[in-house]
Amino acid sequence: MEVGEPTLRFSRTNEGTNNEALLVKLDFLDEHRDLVHMKKVDQKKRMERYYNPRTNLRYFKVGELVLRKVIQRTQEVNVGKLRSIWEGPYRISAITSKGSYELDNQDGVKLPSNWNVTHLKRFYC
Repeated sequence: MEVGEPTLRFSRTNEGTNNEALLVKLDFLDEHRDLVHMKKVDQKKRMERYYNPRTNLRYFKVGELVLRKVIQRTQEVNVGKLRSIWEGPYRISAITSKGSYELDNQDGVKLPSNWNVTHLKRFYC
């Protein structure tokens, strides 16, 4: 059997006033939810205003040659720091969505995943 001293907060509560306070909070729940939603929308707009002017979008056409950036997951094991950070050239075979492309190597074999514009750059012969 556990015996414990009630806390000061618990001993001074009144069930009637507690229920009234909960009902008041429940009444203001919709307004609070709307306020939080407006803050989220405002924060998203501020982030867009900050980042959108700084983006450097590049658009490629089907058939263009591009270089692919070597990122950590595609990098070969035991390769030194003097290795080139770009590999390729690859040919763009399809545009899958805004800023995302399917790539083929020079033999016509498709690469397994879509590549974002930030990981590609134009190949000049």
